[in-house]
Amino acid sequence: MASLQTLTKSFSGWVFFCCCCCLPLLLTSPLPPKGAGLASTTHQSCRLRKTNFQQHYIRNRTYTLAKMARVSDEDTDNRLIGQQIYVNVKENNRCYMMKRIAEIVVKDVLLTEVKHQYPYVEEVAQFLASLTSELSRCKFSGHREHIEKNLEEMKSKMKQLGENGKTKAIGELDLLFDYLENACTDAPKKGGNKKKN
Repeated sequence: MASLQTLTKSFSGWVFFCCCCCLPLLLTSPLPPKGAGLASTTHQSCRLRKTNFQQHYIRNRTYTLAKMARVSDEDTDNRLIGQQIYVNVKENNRCYMMKRIAEIVVKDVLLTEVKHQYPYVEEVAQFLASLTSELSRCKFSGHREHIEKNLEEMKSKMKQLGENGKTKAIGELDLLFDYLENACTDAPKKGGNKKKN
């Protein structure tokens, strides 16, 4: 009987302690900002491993393919991939933007009849497709209209250039490679901001 009274007193003591001490602490502790969990998830899903870009074999194939196509590029005034693609696009959406551009280049350029005109096209297309697959959960945050506007301008310019638009896109694969690396890895930024001829 004495042990039952001791147990009841200690239980009521714990209830009192929890209600008076712990509950106010829980109620006054700051909550994470709205959407903070989603933002960090989105940030993590918009990241690629740096090792994807350290494969010398695929880097050399991509750069060689781009160099070969630039020789045939008749339009030196326009650029599809450059800083203009980031106009009004927040930095946290740049990887999403580059993922979308890579998807467009693979589908609308590399997997068309040009794959028979240049060597390494299929290897580079597979590499880019594997990156976009790895980024499949990468979503934009905030407003989408600037991203879509810039993508439409790029596609429109490529269409306007006709067959040379595809040649230009292939000639800029080295830029796409660098921009993807800079936007989607935590690596020190390099290359993607430089202009290449």
